[in-house]
Amino acid sequence: MCVTAVESRPAGVALTPSPGGHRPFGARIKAFVALTKPRIIELLLITTVPVMFLAAQGVPDLWLVLTTTIGGYLSAGGANALNMYIDRDIDALMDRTSQRPLVTGMVSPVECLVFGISLAVVSTVWFGLLVNWLSAALALGALLFYVVVYTMLLKRRTSQNIVWGGIAGCMPVLIGWSAVTDSLSWAAVVLFAVIFFWTPPHYWPLSMKVKEDYARVGVPMLPVIATNQVVARQIVIYSWVMVAVSLLLTPLGYTGWFYTTVAVLTGGFWLWEAHGLKTRASSGVTGAKLKEMRLFHWSITYVSLLFVAVAVDPFLR
Repeated sequence: MCVTAVESRPAGVALTPSPGGHRPFGARIKAFVALTKPRIIELLLITTVPVMFLAAQGVPDLWLVLTTTIGGYLSAGGANALNMYIDRDIDALMDRTSQRPLVTGMVSPVECLVFGISLAVVSTVWFGLLVNWLSAALALGALLFYVVVYTMLLKRRTSQNIVWGGIAGCMPVLIGWSAVTDSLSWAAVVLFAVIFFWTPPHYWPLSMKVKEDYARVGVPMLPVIATNQVVARQIVIYSWVMVAVSLLLTPLGYTGWFYTTVAVLTGGFWLWEAHGLKTRASSGVTGAKLKEMRLFHWSITYVSLLFVAVAVDPFLR
């Protein structure tokens, strides 16, 4: 979930080619790749592959890692394409989404719909035949949850949209574990919960930065309907729960000293940043001085470091 560069022009003015206008082949390929939201998928894969190392208590079968990674990209890409198809009306009105392929006209709505459904079908079959059917069911469930529950039902109706909609982003953890073991365990559940409590304080700082965009299209992200003080307080609450949950793996016997050390250090720095944001918000600081994006950028570093520790820890026990 990253802010995209946009051209300096009035919001809502789409750069749609004229009927029959030239659409270069190379640009079309890039547009279809953009429909999958590759930068979001990077985060999903960061939480998938390390869990496979933990599940295998060492190096998992590399062919299995490759097939799981490809399947995960196809499934998440299909979900993201269908999300763009459904949200194409508001994407045209928001600065941060105004260069998406459906808005610029580089891809038509019908093409996007067919592309998204095709990826959903192919990824499910891929997982079923090359990984296992439990992973296939989890991947399909994540896709349907993101498209139907989050995009269609929650996003435009409740400020808790990203809280419950974030469940879809937690599923790669379960998929990674099930790919190796063809089962689930408490370790997978704990890491699922880490991502669940990570998602709101990861996304709300970005929402604070672009809340005018969401307000313009009537999407009730929490920063749109609540003050910065309220949002920052919620960020701190979720942050404490996230860090506490992340420390459960060691007493449950799944990780050792290395993971614990990384979880404590990175979690401690997260809490420092979260409380700093809360202090600035409570003091009435606004604009650039609020520095809400510091926590957003750190959240990506945090989850990357934490899951690298998940992968490395089995080799140090």
